[in-house]
Amino acid sequence: MAQLLDFEQPIAALEGKLREMQQLALDSQVDVSAAVTALEAKINALKKETYQNLTRWQRVQLSRHPDRPYTFDYILGMSQKFVELHGDRTVRDDKAMVGGFAEIDGRTVMLIGQQKGRNTKQRQFRNFGMPNPEGYRKALRLMKLAEKFNVPVVTLIDTPGAFPGLEAEERGQGEAIARNLREMFLLKVPVICIIIGEGASGGALGIAIGDRVLMLENTWYSVISPESCSSILWRSWDYKEQAAEALKLTANDMLGNKLVDGIVGEPLGGAHTDAPTMIQTLKETILSTLAELDALSPEDRISQRIDKFSDMGVVLE
Repeated sequence: MAQLLDFEQPIAALEGKLREMQQLALDSQVDVSAAVTALEAKINALKKETYQNLTRWQRVQLSRHPDRPYTFDYILGMSQKFVELHGDRTVRDDKAMVGGFAEIDGRTVMLIGQQKGRNTKQRQFRNFGMPNPEGYRKALRLMKLAEKFNVPVVTLIDTPGAFPGLEAEERGQGEAIARNLREMFLLKVPVICIIIGEGASGGALGIAIGDRVLMLENTWYSVISPESCSSILWRSWDYKEQAAEALKLTANDMLGNKLVDGIVGEPLGGAHTDAPTMIQTLKETILSTLAELDALSPEDRISQRIDKFSDMGVVLE
């Protein structure tokens, strides 16, 4: 059974009653179809009301749901062929950053993203989706390889942040991310960046400079996580909900502030409730967006990319 979040408990209680009613009908041959229909309508109405009025913290919780599709789920679900490429050619292969050439309905793309793990062993192997400097250097190597063969780049972002360890800083974490930002502005091929879960700080931004930056409906994108913000401002994680509200980190917030270009809708209840539909939706979004970007010349794409990010924020002189 899927893990339930606090705000999902009333829905789960009604769904439990629905199952009991359906089982009763099977066991006793009693006609309860009218009651079942009424209860199903009530459940759907409650779902719509609940998920349309989620707080920012509740959306953060949904973005971290353990059953939510991860990068490899999308890669393997969208593509007919995938060849994973490894290593940064300097230090090692960072398992938190994955990527390679993929064929999506006859279109070759370079898919790159952070990968989390489903269980303790996988999470340790993937470093909880937190890349080291070599992860960002691997990502840049793959982007440059894609550019060499005129293949568009698609990045899938889902990270609580770049790995904050001392050894990562010693190997140039900040420099690796900064280099990616500069180089992604100048890539001649189309670049689409999609936040599929958590988009935290420079760890997300390091693969998020693109012609189109999209967010799934129940994701977040911010300079800091609510917990870390709470610990800095209040010296405690107890104020994470207030921090989430203040950070304005949801997809709607980001779109309203013109920091992203669009929102990809999720199935009612979140991406984890119907992963195949979510994967198909994202595939269609990627292909339609690539068709738009194909109409532009490389020079126009680069110019628009630079202008878009340069226009963000407010400058007073």
